Amino acid sequence: MSSHMFSVQQFYVPWRRICCKSEKLTPVALNWLWSSNCHTGPHVVSQQSNQKGASNKQVTKRPKKERSSCQAVLNLFDQQYSEELGDLWPSARRVLLDPQSWQYGVMLNRFSAVTDITQILQFQGFSTLLPQMDISPLLCNGPSTVSSSKYHKGKDTLLSSDYISKCPPDDSLPQPDSTSHMLGQDPQSEPSLSLPCPSLQCYIHPSPLRFPSQAHRPGQLKQYYLLNAASLLPVLALQVRDGEKVLDLCSAPGGKALAMMQSATPALLCCNEPDPHRRDWLAKTLESFLPHSLNSRVIVSAQDGRSFGQSEAGVYDKVLVDAPCSNDRSWLYSCSNQQGEQRLKERTSLPVLQAQLLRSALSAVRPGGIVVYSTCTLSSFENSAVIETALSDFPEAEPEDLWEEIAAPLSKYFAFSSHPGHGRTPRKPSLQPQNGTMSSYQHRLGILVVPQPGKTWGPMFLSRIRRRK
Repeated sequence: MSSHMFSVQQFYVPWRRICCKSEKLTPVALNWLWSSNCHTGPHVVSQQSNQKGASNKQVTKRPKKERSSCQAVLNLFDQQYSEELGDLWPSARRVLLDPQSWQYGVMLNRFSAVTDITQILQFQGFSTLLPQMDISPLLCNGPSTVSSSKYHKGKDTLLSSDYISKCPPDDSLPQPDSTSHMLGQDPQSEPSLSLPCPSLQCYIHPSPLRFPSQAHRPGQLKQYYLLNAASLLPVLALQVRDGEKVLDLCSAPGGKALAMMQSATPALLCCNEPDPHRRDWLAKTLESFLPHSLNSRVIVSAQDGRSFGQSEAGVYDKVLVDAPCSNDRSWLYSCSNQQGEQRLKERTSLPVLQAQLLRSALSAVRPGGIVVYSTCTLSSFENSAVIETALSDFPEAEPEDLWEEIAAPLSKYFAFSSHPGHGRTPRKPSLQPQNGTMSSYQHRLGILVVPQPGKTWGPMFLSRIRRRK
């Protein structure tokens, strides 16, 4: 097999081999893309009841399982976050050190029948996170109908996430010299899709209870996805509309991509993941939740995310950069102090990679388009400092205040820090607040969800940047 070929035959049904022209990542970058961006899925799996019917969806308290924290990581967190978060850190620390207190959300899949699930959730005391919030940009009086448009030709190989059961014969494999491949029929000839109305529905519980996870079943769509509900906030900030071209630059494991598809029906959603293991995970997630009718719209790419700014300049309406980061929840429970210390040594290189990815996204989005940057760390060096670096290097980028739009309306459910990083990052003169307070300046850089007792969601940082026309 050519060095540019990869196989995804390890999935539940055979996949075709496809030709992939993907940029190589440095070992450090690959390590972060594999191990550091995993906040959209829960870490603990509960057991389902053996009873039939509704009873097999009973909420369960997660089993008591001792998890030892890594002292080296905790020591660094104490040193850094006590300064950055002030009085919020002691309570956030207690939450992070108590996994049994962590809450999880249940995001429903609009492409599957969920009436029974909704009734069970409500009976068990779950409530909707986004009551009466109009996620779709259009009033919906019936099924969403969106026509396909001709997609651009990129320089990466694209794999339809829902093409698994439509494997062509081997003689129809793409040729090695092809620069781009779309699986499925030509979008121009594809009829309009008739899909359920866009509706992002996530149910949460005030207690740390866990709805049972669903097993993967080939040919059947899952009804719901379990996640940290704070991971939906970047999707809300992105404001995906029907018919748009959207890039999910660091897509695995796929939770935010699924949330986008619940919110709207974009003309194209490119889910990019250069690491082969995480890309397999991503593709399996998409296959488990999205119908085959979307096979030419939702695609998986294998590019180095830093190359999109050149290979796909100005192509997308919206770009999400859910950047690889020092995932606080995961890192705190490193397998050993030695692993924790190694991660801390490599941590200093992350902001450079994150800024490169953000600059690539700002180049890949069209003038007037939107980029949302997010992480699952409390660290200002990977959050507001990265935003400031990108803004100083990209004069046509304009940050937008998310406080009134997202933080204020959802403060009932999430604990937001009013000053992410407390302004400890150095600012260049051009970025100093001009006609507003330091508080409004910090809000424009982004908002930070800090885990707190009773509101254990997060960590989650998000920032929205618009590229000026």
